[in-house]
Amino acid sequence: MYDDAQTIVAIATPPGEGGIGIVRMSGNLALPIIKEIFRTASGKKCIDIKNRYFYYGHIVDKRGEIIDEVLMVCMMAPGSYTREDVVEIHCHGGMIPLTQILRLTIDNGARLAQPGEFTKRAFLNGRLDLAQAEAVMDLISAKSDQAAKASLNQMEGVLSKRIQEIRSNILDILAHIEASIDYPEEDIDDVLSTQLREELSETNNDIQNLLDGAKSGKLIRQGISTVIVGKPNVGKSSLLNAMVRQNRAIVTDIPGTTRDIIEDYITIRGILVKLIDTAGIRETEDVVEKIGVERSRESIEMADLVILMFDASVPLEQGDMDILRYVKDKNVLVLVNKIDKPIMIDVEYIKKALPGHTIIETSLSSGEGIDKIEEYIYNMVFSGQITANDEIFVTNVRHEESLFDSKKHILDAIDAIDKGVPLDLVSIDIREAWEKLGFITGETISEDLIDRIFSKFCLGK
Repeated sequence: MYDDAQTIVAIATPPGEGGIGIVRMSGNLALPIIKEIFRTASGKKCIDIKNRYFYYGHIVDKRGEIIDEVLMVCMMAPGSYTREDVVEIHCHGGMIPLTQILRLTIDNGARLAQPGEFTKRAFLNGRLDLAQAEAVMDLISAKSDQAAKASLNQMEGVLSKRIQEIRSNILDILAHIEASIDYPEEDIDDVLSTQLREELSETNNDIQNLLDGAKSGKLIRQGISTVIVGKPNVGKSSLLNAMVRQNRAIVTDIPGTTRDIIEDYITIRGILVKLIDTAGIRETEDVVEKIGVERSRESIEMADLVILMFDASVPLEQGDMDILRYVKDKNVLVLVNKIDKPIMIDVEYIKKALPGHTIIETSLSSGEGIDKIEEYIYNMVFSGQITANDEIFVTNVRHEESLFDSKKHILDAIDAIDKGVPLDLVSIDIREAWEKLGFITGETISEDLIDRIFSKFCLGK
């Protein structure tokens, strides 16, 4: 069982040198400890500490020797992050003063916090639900504007509110079933079954709407793994350099210049994109280049998007056709490069080989077409079904799995109604759906899973 009676402490700022470092305490002993180790600028103890008021002074050890010059603030329960008394000591950012102050608080009765324990206490004390708590860590680790925005919305409870609405609707359905079991009337059974089926179908649609945003949510959170592929010398490295806006890859007229994977990151309208420039895919006897080609194939398998490039000034060859067949089941954006030269390529063949895929004509020497590539990537993330301004994105794999499980139970319940299964048995699947949704907010989740989730958090948060 979790023991929240102890006062916890941790360094809340990243390790290393900096202008300011923060030591954070939470618990019943936070105020007594700070009164013992803090002195005002005049050298006096701070007896009556005001809530949310910054005090300037010093941290001193048991002998009264000054450890550091600090600012200190107390946030009294329940109006704090953890809903406990919280004290923050803002000292100089070197590891020596930070560790000295940390040791001093421990010597006076605090214990070192476990990873994520401050947020865990916020969850256990009812300030945050589990989805909001996980969004805290997502915000800290966000690598793009859109990822930060999605995490912030979840911290504000946008997803949690929607989950609660769906769970409330499911409880209403269960209440209808319970009432029909307690007060059976044979002449309304068919009417009730039809009504329940409609309500379950609406619930299924609500869950599916959240799942529809899960793919976009994953791309927003993790970024888009984008692999640039094609035969040697079609302009792959030039595309990488153009999108990164620096000479990241060597560009020559010699086929096979790129022998290995080259990676870089960019953001497109707030979306993180991992660009991977690969070795040109072709048959070769060069041992090093052959390894590069194999790595190119592996990158294609793991990619969210494949940018397949062709040289417009060269007719299609067997190597091009082999690549077309290799990527046909992937999400492919076709670039026909070097359109400033005489056109020799058979674009119609490409369209037939990759029906429904977008083809963009480019001239990387002049920068033509780069804006269209960025527009495509942006639209790909938001699928044309939702926009960047929509508030609800399922960015957490655990949440997505819970939604899938809940949807499965709802569909099983609908199928059972269609088969004439008694409603008391149908209610088993409906209750399972309700409980699976509760996994997201933490209302129906085991203590072991809670511990596992918070163990992934950073220390001090």
